[in-house]
Amino acid sequence: MYLAIDIGGTKTLVALFSARGRVIKRIKIRTAKGATKFISDLKRVLTDFTKYHVDTVAVAIPGLVQKNYSVSFGNRNWPGIDLYTPIKSLFNCPIFFENDANLAALYEGSFYPGRAVFLTFSTGIGGGVVEKGQILPESNKFEPGHKIYEYNGQKLEWEDIAAASALEKYYHVDLATDLRKKVIMQDIANRIALGLPYIIKKYSPDVIVLGGPLGKIFKRYSKFLPDFKVKFVRPKKPLESVIYGCYLYAKQKSK
Repeated sequence: MYLAIDIGGTKTLVALFSARGRVIKRIKIRTAKGATKFISDLKRVLTDFTKYHVDTVAVAIPGLVQKNYSVSFGNRNWPGIDLYTPIKSLFNCPIFFENDANLAALYEGSFYPGRAVFLTFSTGIGGGVVEKGQILPESNKFEPGHKIYEYNGQKLEWEDIAAASALEKYYHVDLATDLRKKVIMQDIANRIALGLPYIIKKYSPDVIVLGGPLGKIFKRYSKFLPDFKVKFVRPKKPLESVIYGCYLYAKQKSK
């Protein structure tokens, strides 16, 4: 069995998968603001999984991974913490860490031949680049949300234009998934389209997966996207791409 840990900015999800990808057990907790408290919370939750035979553990990090165990979180002021040791104290098996966007790309790209770019439109805009079931090296430097574009007479980062959080702020809604009007869907398509030519030119994808909260409403706005001669698709697991990517990564590493 494979243990998957998705550490997010607000929530952390732990799930145990069978060899065939069935979820056997899952627990979700709030991600503590302090590193010490978070590690304590995580160990407490992981103790519930020690009764199972775990072959491999995969951990998704919203930031940089160095030497597989020293991690730097992009959404927390944690300069670098050791998560390997507390996890290893509970599970005597291989443990691997990877960026969360890369893992989401790994899962969502696994359904398509050729090269796939995964984009997540959430608090910001992130993603990854995969091909033939492997995370490509260029994926580690993939930061499309920080590219500057002109929109409504202003020069802004793409994620300040098209991220779900930007849409929620602009349209004064709690959740971008609640947006429905045709004129709004046209606007969302225009905002997303700003960053696509650069991605298509630089990475030459066969398919682009539009994920995150905007992945849930893909059918509402996708028909308004320009014809870029690239296939655009909805994610298979719009809000759980990362945890399923952990499962795939753990399975790959166990071979």
